[in-house]
Formats: sequence, structure tokens, C-alpha cells
Amino acid sequence: MKRRPKEIGTTAESAVVKYARTYGYPFADRQPLRGSRDAGDITFCPGLIGEVKGGEQARTASDALILDWLHETTLERENANAAMALLVVARWRQPVERWWAVMWASDLAELVATDTGGLFIPNSQGRPVRLLLRDALTCARDAGYGDPMPATEPILEDG
Repeated sequence: MKRRPKEIGTTAESAVVKYARTYGYPFADRQPLRGSRDAGDITFCPGLIGEVKGGEQARTASDALILDWLHETTLERENANAAMALLVVARWRQPVERWWAVMWASDLAELVATDTGGLFIPNSQGRPVRLLLRDALTCARDAGYGDPMPATEPILEDG
């Protein structure tokens, strides 16, 4: 039985939300459809939204289609009045944390600038970059989005 596009989208979005909630974004949630004023599929946290693409179309997407989707994601970011947006694209037989997160190079530069004291990528406007979803969410968290991850081991003081 062939799945309908809406069902494929819901499944992919739900997988991303479930992962994000365990990875420093406890209030990540799917967003309702808003027609021409769509504000993304997911709000990870205030200021960070996501557009999710799943199914066979995502797994076989051409560079041109990814670029079209990234432009769509930019419009949704503006509609949501968000500072950052990720295009999340499902990958064949990969866990959700290894799905692609696509963003503009200038946005990635803004995220990592807090760690580097300022980063300049010449001619970065209009250039997409692709990271693993796990790495994109880490960069965003390090830049102040989401919640800090709990320490996995207690920090021992010298003494």
C-alpha cells in the first residue's frame, strides 16, 4: 500500500520532533498548516524553525530541488519571525540524527560566530551548506538556542 504525502510528512516531522526533544529542544513541536503564511513544519524553540522533507522525494532530491526547498524554508522563517531555520531532509536507511540539515552558509556563520569571536564567509549569501541534523542542532544549541544538554558524567572538583 502506497503512503500518501501527508502521512509521509507527518511521520518525518514526528521523528524529527521526537529526536529534537531528547537533544536539547524539549519543547520542539509540529506546527499547524497556515496556507500561504506557512511558518515551517516544526518549532524547535523560540527563534528556530524547521521545514521537514521525507519519503522517496527527499531521499532522491536533486540539488535544484534542495535549493527550491531552502528558498521555501527562508520564506517560512520570515513568516514565523524566526532568526534561524533548518531544512531537514530524510536520508535512506539513516537514523533521524543523521538526516541532512541544510541552511545558508551565512546562517551557519552566524551560529558559529559566537564560538569563534566572529566568522566571515565571503560571498556566503545564497550558498547552501549541509550538515547532519545532530551537528546543526548542536551548533544552534551552542549559539544559545534550545536548552543545554545535561552532563553525562558528574564533574569532579580537584581538591
